[in-house]
Amino acid sequence: MERFKTLILASLAILPVFLLNGCDDDLEVDNDIDNNFEILWKTVDERYCFFDMKKDSIMDWNYAHDYYLAKAHRCKSMEELFYTFGDMLNELKDGHVNLISSFDVSRYDIQGSYKDNFISNVIYSDRYLGRNYRKAGGLSYKLLGDNIGYIYYGSFSDGFSEDNLSQVLSYFRNTKGLIIDIRGNGGGYISYVDQIAGRFTSTKLLSGYWQRKTGKGHSALSDLQALYLEPSGGTKYLDKPVAVLTNRDVFSAANNFAQTMKVLPQVKLIGDVTGGGSGLPISNELPCGWFLRFSSAIYYDAEKVCTEWGIQPDIQASLDVQKAYLDNEDSIIETARQWIVKQN
Repeated sequence: MERFKTLILASLAILPVFLLNGCDDDLEVDNDIDNNFEILWKTVDERYCFFDMKKDSIMDWNYAHDYYLAKAHRCKSMEELFYTFGDMLNELKDGHVNLISSFDVSRYDIQGSYKDNFISNVIYSDRYLGRNYRKAGGLSYKLLGDNIGYIYYGSFSDGFSEDNLSQVLSYFRNTKGLIIDIRGNGGGYISYVDQIAGRFTSTKLLSGYWQRKTGKGHSALSDLQALYLEPSGGTKYLDKPVAVLTNRDVFSAANNFAQTMKVLPQVKLIGDVTGGGSGLPISNELPCGWFLRFSSAIYYDAEKVCTEWGIQPDIQASLDVQKAYLDNEDSIIETARQWIVKQN
């Protein structure tokens, strides 16, 4: 779902730096407040996909137009205008909606009041990965003392090859079970989702649905289209329990991975609700050079439930912060280990 990450990073290097003191008389006709505002507002109005689903929880978009246009006219600098535009976009409560300039990226706080349920220093302690863990592409892995495999995958932007996957799963072929920890994974390339998940099935499975925006109206969406998980080649890991660890920082492609893995009968999600982010983002450039990014298509799970607001774990577990700091014990990993042992 983060397929535009490369575009965004590149755009940050080429966007112009604005040094203007005012934001109306000093701007060119095609680069003034009203023109940029109307293009921003209208693009979202016609192409954003979640208006109907969120109509009871977000600001009315027509009201947002008048409210934020008035605020925009009171801006004294381009920087102030940027944050005013960003505040309007945050009314959509969507982690995939951003405004990108040369000096900042507006973003909505998807975590909110949820606990982190993850301390990276703990998983890199001697109790888990330690210093001598193995690494295959973006996958960090180690055999734990109770003959349970552990993989930490921190970002779907970190690549790996088919051979990397085969080497990791071959290393764990005689284990009791496997833990895949994606806590803190904010997404990346969606192609990696099925590439990993396909190693855990020998049959084609319905994994979910999606629909795209088809017209300018808020309700103009296509019919639901089925998505399937296909078995992938290379070494597989079948018929043994697999725990996927989640927290509120699991977003976008990582959220989609949790959704996909959940359809596998041997898999349980353990931890906290994911961060969501089921809208496929696209981007558009404003006349002033800022980039608008927004959700244009919706993903659903196999039961046709939209995953924009996150996915509930099969087994709820929270991090015991005291044990984490005193004993380097991750209670969510320990919950997963206990579940795997019971399955055996």
